[in-house]
Amino acid sequence: MKPKILLVEDDQDLGMVLRQYLEFSDFEVKWISNPRELLNHMKAVEDCQLAILDVMLPFMDGFQLSREIRKWSAIPFLFLTAKGQSIDKILGLKLGADDYITKPCEPEELILRIKNILRRNHTVSKSRIELGTYIFVPSQFHLIHNGETIQLTEKESKLLLLLSKNNGKVINRKDILETLWGENDYFLGRSLDVFMTRLRKYFQNDERIRMEAVRGIGFRVRFPES
Repeated sequence: MKPKILLVEDDQDLGMVLRQYLEFSDFEVKWISNPRELLNHMKAVEDCQLAILDVMLPFMDGFQLSREIRKWSAIPFLFLTAKGQSIDKILGLKLGADDYITKPCEPEELILRIKNILRRNHTVSKSRIELGTYIFVPSQFHLIHNGETIQLTEKESKLLLLLSKNNGKVINRKDILETLWGENDYFLGRSLDVFMTRLRKYFQNDERIRMEAVRGIGFRVRFPES
């Protein structure tokens, strides 16, 4: 099955050229020229493997659009835009973009960057876990809320994955330490407390999420259904 690319580009000539080149390179392309159309049919994102977003779009710029997409999907995306200033690139990457490419761009380079992104996301499971109003993407160490991406450390991500798999259950501190660090140690226990404090801070925008310390035993985390 051909990978499906979502292309959001309002320039009709460039959009046509990009679609033809992507299709020639064995991709299936869903081309949308106005972000309003995508907002009205956001579920169309779900069957795509990657999104290419222009930044300068009518009605809503690509940065805003990426935030809206993140409310629905953990799809990898890149910006393809004429806005090449460092401040724009930094903002794009902070929003969770997998790449930021400035126009004009050689088609061969674009295809290679797309394939690299798809390869990375295929190597590690791209599962999306909904935790209340948050989206957790373990493969990328991403925690997404209202379009904003929090970049977790590997250890934070592993801890959160363990907690999410035991939603509502009491997990023994010893079991957590041995699973994540390989041993049960006093000083590692202090590190675990620090990681739990960080996770509580990350989830502070959803009051339904509870991260409780169970005295003398471990922790219980309760994630509501979205």
